[in-house]
Order: sequence, then structure tokens, then C-alpha cells
Amino acid sequence: MSTGRVVIGGSSGFMGQYLQQKYRSEGREVTTISRAGADYRWGDQTGIDQAVDGASLVIGLAGKSVNCRYTPDNRAEIFRSRLNTTASLGAAIMAAAAPPPVWVNSSTATIYRHAEDRPMTESSGETGTGFSVEVAKAWEEALFADALPRTRRVALRSTIVLGHGGVLGPLKNLARVGLGGAQYDGWWPVTKSRQTAGTAHLPGAKHGRQKFSWVHLEDIGRIIDFIEEHPELAGPVNAAAPHPVDNTTFMATVRRVLGVRFGPPMPRWMLELGAIGIRTETELILKSRWVLPDKLTDAGFDFAYPTLEPALRESFG
Repeated sequence: MSTGRVVIGGSSGFMGQYLQQKYRSEGREVTTISRAGADYRWGDQTGIDQAVDGASLVIGLAGKSVNCRYTPDNRAEIFRSRLNTTASLGAAIMAAAAPPPVWVNSSTATIYRHAEDRPMTESSGETGTGFSVEVAKAWEEALFADALPRTRRVALRSTIVLGHGGVLGPLKNLARVGLGGAQYDGWWPVTKSRQTAGTAHLPGAKHGRQKFSWVHLEDIGRIIDFIEEHPELAGPVNAAAPHPVDNTTFMATVRRVLGVRFGPPMPRWMLELGAIGIRTETELILKSRWVLPDKLTDAGFDFAYPTLEPALRESFG
């Protein structure tokens, strides 16, 4: 197991807080970068340069949450928050006298197209279209933009991360009030402005059959450890459990784990109105994300949570 200093950029979020606790409990020194409440703040390039120089591992997690309405201002901030922070870490690594040997930066499995026909892997996956895909592509381009010959870079294409908090909090509340049914796609009017912006979700999978790829938060930490210890892993790496399910199965498992017996299907019109009310987008639940972790499994990675129900039981525990 590696013992050197870890730099976490974007340390205040769901994954960042978990990784801080994990590495400190293992006795590793951790340096944090965030907008506030960290050792260094974004924009303090001199401080970030000092933090990165001599580190063993740099982890980039920063970026505005996509759990919002895709207004022009929010779209701009989603891009800016990812590209500027990634560029800042890259500049620090380029300037370092002792650059870190490994830089793991967040990406997203949303880079792949809506997939109902076959799973997407690092070698055979096809990129999609639209706003979310363009964000993912630009994020990875920023990671690999500069020549950093002494630093191995990995774009961690994360699926939905399960754990205490995160996306499961609202789902838990919905299920307990009888709204934990499968989420059904269907027709919904799309404005020209949303078509132009690439934020329109067109009808896809029927009857809750959109695929749901996921990974447990503990496995995220274990994946990063595995990447650090396996120099053959570079470029895009899918962070996804090896047994994805469809939306109907996912929501049924949520209800079973919570002991909720009933959950009627939620039609598209109800989902859209609800998304407007809580200021989010239905793409997050209606796009079929079918992703497999070929690079990890081929390298011998063993998931602590390969199947859904144990992962949910731990997350809701």
C-alpha cells in the first residue's frame, strides 16, 4: 500500500470527504484544495503549486454538481468549475520539481451514449451527444492537455456513486412516502432552446428498462488505490460495478432494502414536473447508462460490492 502524501482537489464534496477520512485513517498525509474550508483555495496557484510538488498522488474531484437545472448560468459554471480546476492542477504538476507519479481526475460515464443494446467499455464504448457529453469530453481534454511525462494520468469515468448520503438520500425519502416506483420515460415537449443547448432528453427506454450503472463509494477508494499500485492503468477507466441493473430492478431493490412494499411507476410527465420543482434534470434518471469496468476487471480488481443489494444495504445502514 502506498504511503506518500495525497492532494485532493475538490475535497469538500461527497467523494472528497470520504477520501480524506480514508487516507488519514491509513496514516497518509492529506492536503486539501477547495473553494473554502481547505488547506488551499482554488485561485491560489502558488499554494496549489506548493501542495502538488512532492506529492505521491493527486486526485481531482472539483466541479459544480450536475444535479441542477441546466440554465445558461449553470451550464457555464459546470464547464468553468471543471476546466479551470483541472487546468490548475495540470499547471502545478508541470511546474513541480518532484511531480506526482499519479494523477487521478474525475470524469463521468455520462460520456457514453444512451445504451440499451450493449454495454459501454473503455475500448468499445461510443461517446454520445448533447450538453452532458460535451462537458465530459472537455473535462478529459483538460486532463490530457499538457505533456506531463513523469505523471501517469487516469480519467475516472464514474457511474452513480452509492454510499451514505449522495443520490440515495432523496430516493430514500421518496420511497418511504410511496413514490419509489420505476421511472418511466415517454414523450415530453422540448423547446428549441433546449434542443440547441443539447439539454433535451429524447424518449428512450420503455417501462423503466433504462440501464442503471453504479459503484459503491468504498470501491471508489479501493479503485484509486488499485490504480496507484498498477502502472499499466492509464487513460480512461470506468468506475462501475460489474453487475448493472435496469431502473425497475434498482427501484425495486431500494424498496426491498427499505421495507417498502408499494411503489407505483412514475411517468415522464410526473418526473418532469418534479424535476422542475426540485431544480434538477430528468436526464439523470432516464438516460440508459450501461457501463462495464473492463480495464479494472482485466487487471484483476476485486469489487467489495459487485452486486446491488449489499451495496444498498450498506448505504442505507
